[in-house]
Amino acid sequence: MENTFEILKKEVEKLEFEAKKEEIGEVIEVKDGVVRIFGLSDVENFEIVKFAQSGIEAVVLNLEEDNVGAIVLGDFSKIREGDIVKRTKKILSCPVGENFIGRVIDPLGNPLDGKGEIKAEKIFPLEKIGPGVMEREPVNFPLHTGIKMLDALIPIGRGQRELFLGDRITDKSSFALTAILNQKQESKRPICVYVAIGKREAEIARIVEALKKSGAMDYTIVVSAPASSPISFWYLAPYAGCAQGEYFMEKGRDSLVIYDDLTKHSYAWRQIALILRRPPGREAYPGDIFYLHSRLLERAAKLSQKRGGGSLTAIPIIETQAGDISGYIPTNVISICDGQIYFDSSLYLKGQRPEVNVGLSVSRVGSAAQTKAMKKIAATLKLDLAQFLEMERFLEFIEEVDPETKKRLERGKRIRELLKQEKLSPLPLEKEVAIIYAGVEGFLDKIKIEDIKGFERELYQAIEVEKPEIFNSIKKSRDLDPSTKIELDKIIQEVAKRYYAIAGNQK
Repeated sequence: MENTFEILKKEVEKLEFEAKKEEIGEVIEVKDGVVRIFGLSDVENFEIVKFAQSGIEAVVLNLEEDNVGAIVLGDFSKIREGDIVKRTKKILSCPVGENFIGRVIDPLGNPLDGKGEIKAEKIFPLEKIGPGVMEREPVNFPLHTGIKMLDALIPIGRGQRELFLGDRITDKSSFALTAILNQKQESKRPICVYVAIGKREAEIARIVEALKKSGAMDYTIVVSAPASSPISFWYLAPYAGCAQGEYFMEKGRDSLVIYDDLTKHSYAWRQIALILRRPPGREAYPGDIFYLHSRLLERAAKLSQKRGGGSLTAIPIIETQAGDISGYIPTNVISICDGQIYFDSSLYLKGQRPEVNVGLSVSRVGSAAQTKAMKKIAATLKLDLAQFLEMERFLEFIEEVDPETKKRLERGKRIRELLKQEKLSPLPLEKEVAIIYAGVEGFLDKIKIEDIKGFERELYQAIEVEKPEIFNSIKKSRDLDPSTKIELDKIIQEVAKRYYAIAGNQK
């Protein structure tokens, strides 16, 4: 017995005990998902802290002299004053990887679609500094949206930041989704990330269903922060979506992130900032509201070949009030982006789809983000259309005009009609080129405006049946060469003659 005791004594003496120092704090205030904590003197900004009683986590955002402010990542009703808080020494991050494609997740990477756990390949920080100037290269490859008006007049390039803005009644979100649907027919398909901020759960479910039905979920990740989720999720969702897109950009691939919408993101940050007692400025927004969006959108880039040549394209969506694009948040985001597409509510009420105001929309990348085929046919289209709209307003109350002006007016009306397109109905590049070419070259001048849509459908059918090589050539070369142009002229004339005959008989 003594031998056993001696052996145990010697073994215990060999053990080394080291006292662990653990920094803990105490909750001193809880308000609408934001807590104040006393005692965490060494905690870092954007560090995750954990509440000992409930196991809920929070992210530190305010570092003050005697306390810190944090937003709760969960149900804040379970947190009470006096609760113990512990540091985790981890910066807020989210899991990323190929396995997230086709899934619906929350801003922390947790699955929301009931399909089980997602195995992550890496952990990316939600907050990250965007690539420097020397790590980028000019935007020069198009991101086709499948929307005739945008691809011809206001092109978007891969690596660009193009803002969609308009009133609540407009279809800006639906046309952003159309861009995702169109990527299915792209040969070099980008991975798409759709970030839903503050939307109703039923609306998000409808969007996911539409993506599934069209097969777009095969290359899409949905980051969901619905209206019922904590305000912290509204704030974090865009950064989480950006991190998902950055993973593919870092691998040398293309990605597209749609932030729908950053107005609600602004509301979330304003609420958090006011509770944290940060000084309010214009419209009660805190002074760093510009930085909130600039540090997010600056992460969109076209990387240089040394960095792998990947790209992250950002399409933020902003809601305007009564068509006021000079509001605080719209002007902030306009100044950050490389262009904007303005969805005009007055055009929407007139039945124009998409309801894009050509005069107030711009792409600062321009024709550098267009294929050769689209450049050739749409070189002067935006200027001609803008002049037509101005002329139409000017001549609204004039009955008689000279023949040349009347001809330009009639062609402008037909081009406006052929640029109309329903939401969630993307067109491949070759079809866009064919119909826009027909309008620009004057083949539609004698066709009645109400027959334009019928002509368009018949033209596509005729080419697919009689001359499929026209579409194949444009799709393969992304150019409109002279021989293809001759064949296209012939088939457009053949289809147009039928409509000339119809118009003649009706007269």
